[in-house]
Amino acid sequence: MLGQLLDGRYKILEKLGEGAFGETYLAQDQKRPGSPHCVVKRLKPGYTDHRVLELFEKEAEVLERLGRHPQIPQLLAHFADEQELFIVQDYIEGHSLRKEIRPGRRLNEDYVVRMLHDILQVLVFVHQNNVVHRDIKPENIMRQLNGTLMLIDFGAVKELGTMSVNPMGQIATSVVIGTLGYMPTEQAKGKPRLCSDVYSVGMIGIEALTGVYPLSLPEDPQTGEVIWRDRAEVSDRLADILDQMVRDRHTLRYSSANEALLALQAMIDIPPNPLPAAPPAKPSIAQYLGSTINALTLKVDVLTVNMQGQETLRRANEIELVSEDLGDGTILELIAIMGGTFRMGSPEDEIPDEAETPQHSVAVHPFFMSMFPVTQAQWRSIAALPVVNRELDPAPSRFRGKDRPVEMVSWYDAIEFCARLSQRHGRTYRLPSEAEWEYACRAGTTTPFHYGETLTPDLSNYNGNHTFGSGPKGVYREETTPVGIFPANAFGLHDMHGNVWEWCADHWHDTYENAPRNSQAWLIEDESESNTHFPRVLRGGAWNRDPWTCRSAYRDRDQPTTRNKFIGFRIVCDLPKIG
Repeated sequence: MLGQLLDGRYKILEKLGEGAFGETYLAQDQKRPGSPHCVVKRLKPGYTDHRVLELFEKEAEVLERLGRHPQIPQLLAHFADEQELFIVQDYIEGHSLRKEIRPGRRLNEDYVVRMLHDILQVLVFVHQNNVVHRDIKPENIMRQLNGTLMLIDFGAVKELGTMSVNPMGQIATSVVIGTLGYMPTEQAKGKPRLCSDVYSVGMIGIEALTGVYPLSLPEDPQTGEVIWRDRAEVSDRLADILDQMVRDRHTLRYSSANEALLALQAMIDIPPNPLPAAPPAKPSIAQYLGSTINALTLKVDVLTVNMQGQETLRRANEIELVSEDLGDGTILELIAIMGGTFRMGSPEDEIPDEAETPQHSVAVHPFFMSMFPVTQAQWRSIAALPVVNRELDPAPSRFRGKDRPVEMVSWYDAIEFCARLSQRHGRTYRLPSEAEWEYACRAGTTTPFHYGETLTPDLSNYNGNHTFGSGPKGVYREETTPVGIFPANAFGLHDMHGNVWEWCADHWHDTYENAPRNSQAWLIEDESESNTHFPRVLRGGAWNRDPWTCRSAYRDRDQPTTRNKFIGFRIVCDLPKIG
């Protein structure tokens, strides 16, 4: 298989693993910009029963449905090639929990509680789709670079009531799939239930607390229950929950992930996401742009609202920024955005516009982004610099104010601004890619807005005569507002929802079909004269629009020559590697 090109696009790079039914390979998608990595699962040759293809298609349907969740790899393709069957999914960059949960290493209770909470949250979605995973173990839970847990390897999934393929290639109504130690009695008998997955998660928690592999733990000869409490430093509250998760009789367990999650949330305060070891020390941010740059660490209040727009959470977040002196006392503040992976586009429950689909995973490299849209004061300072490619009007805006965002600027004007700034400071400034913009806007959230489920005029500048969901109406200001008067997101960025549309570097594409899986701008390769004025992407909404268009996932476009009172921009600077 190594070096083979499947379906005319997936080049096999290396073998990742092998199971009873299939093999998995790391591959590159040759037909996507940047050739992103993906995982190819191959059903082992030799399954000749005509019903195997039906079951394979059924599994692909399940994976496609489950892949809507941001913590489950997305199904990219499924196909037959030379009478062999293949499934292609997102590649998850990070490490499995096996790297964190090891024999002889006892992890603390806060870590285990957070881990159980995060796994059960994903599993609730799986169970709501009437699917039993059947092989939950540390190797099948990945921690992404940003700390998010991903549930992988659904090759053993069994929709309740469907058939499966046994190792002899024959069709059976039930087959034993799972891993000893994490597999409960009823599953070993070929009768898995939703609570079988709950048992597996509970055993992972016990292994993390005790540092003992499940098969090495003793059992009560009378009841069959696992004996483990004497090997761990654990509160009675958490121990009681784990005991109920791993009852030998399935009728005594929590019936599903949702029931176990509710019990955990009711009894224990969920701590912040802890990692078992401190991450590597981050270089001083001044190192990235030079020692002459003024580096600051600030705290910002991050707000979360419910569906009615009422504040439910307020927390302090620490951010790092650098300041560029543009002259005449004008400063450009740049926020350090650390890299990670996120789901770009809208989930189905957001009822997305077709242009926001399909939702897909994107790996984002670190970068700096301006804290605010470029202001009129910043624009005037750069417009006074020598011309690079085109003249700039020093005062183009319809709504005047040095701290208001500049508008009435075209995409080409924004590019000239970046070119002049780059020339002055000797670093490359540019417009953000669409992926960078959405990643920065979301700041780790998956809700329609970084504030939560809705938007209110107290949080953003848009047409307050319109509402989103159960959110309230409010003031319609009918003009731009000074930047930074509304709360920031968790990255420390202001005005990501509303005020002015923001130009992105990308050419417009009608959907995300074949979109890059990295954070580079998605450009049309043909740069002939006919494409010079091809539409460019706009993000963020504006002061005159309804909140629907201000969502994190909403996208629009306009001709790059367009100038109007609704469009501005913000800039980014690449964050190079140190050492």
